[in-house]
Parts: sequence; C-alpha cells; structure tokens
Amino acid sequence: MYKNKAILMGFLGGDAVVRTGKNNKPFTTLSLATKESLKDRETGKYTDFTEWHNLIVSGKLGDFAAKLKKGAHIEIEGKIEHTAYKGTKRDQIRVRSILKLDRAEKAAAPEEEFDEIPDEEVAA
Repeated sequence: MYKNKAILMGFLGGDAVVRTGKNNKPFTTLSLATKESLKDRETGKYTDFTEWHNLIVSGKLGDFAAKLKKGAHIEIEGKIEHTAYKGTKRDQIRVRSILKLDRAEKAAAPEEEFDEIPDEEVAA
C-alpha cells in the first residue's frame, strides 16, 4: 500500500514526448488536464476550472505511454513528487499505472448498394 497515492482522470493536452534521463534511460512525459465544475450559489451557473498535471512515465509503461496522443481520455495512478530545478519548484506525478478510457473507434461500414427488390420476392 502506498502512502503517497494520486488517482487522476482527464484528457491529454498534447502528444506524449519521449526524453532521455541522466542515466541514458528513456522516459515519457505527458500533460494531463482535469476539469472541475462548480456551481455559483448566487447565479446558479456552473464555472469550469481546469488544472494541468505533469506526468512522468518510465520503463515498459513508458513505452505504452509514448503511443498516447493528444485528446486521449486516461486514468492514471501514481505518486506525487515535488522537485526543484534551477530554483523553480515543480510538482509532477510519477505514474505507476495507466488505464485508457477512450472507446474503441468503430469502423464505419461501407455503404452497400442494393438493387431494387424483384417483384417475385415482394409477393412471397
């Protein structure tokens, strides 16, 4: 059981990017958008708030993540990490699992041309 666990569901803001780390091992970075809608008590209207999350995926899961494209609907589970690089603090999620939520695209059936029904078949 993990003590630092984050589960997020959202849409990718861009295609996956594969990079190479200090140890010359590849890793994949993703940008995930999550949206929350809050209702204004006075007006009754909903306002959307979008948050962006930086994801880091390595190993075999990183190979899978490298194939993900902008707009993909995914759910991830991972660990929140706080880093500092050249004086800039960043939060990122070290991903442990990815679930792709997109529906499988259905192949469009080709339109078939039908001749008129012969009179013999209509009478039967």
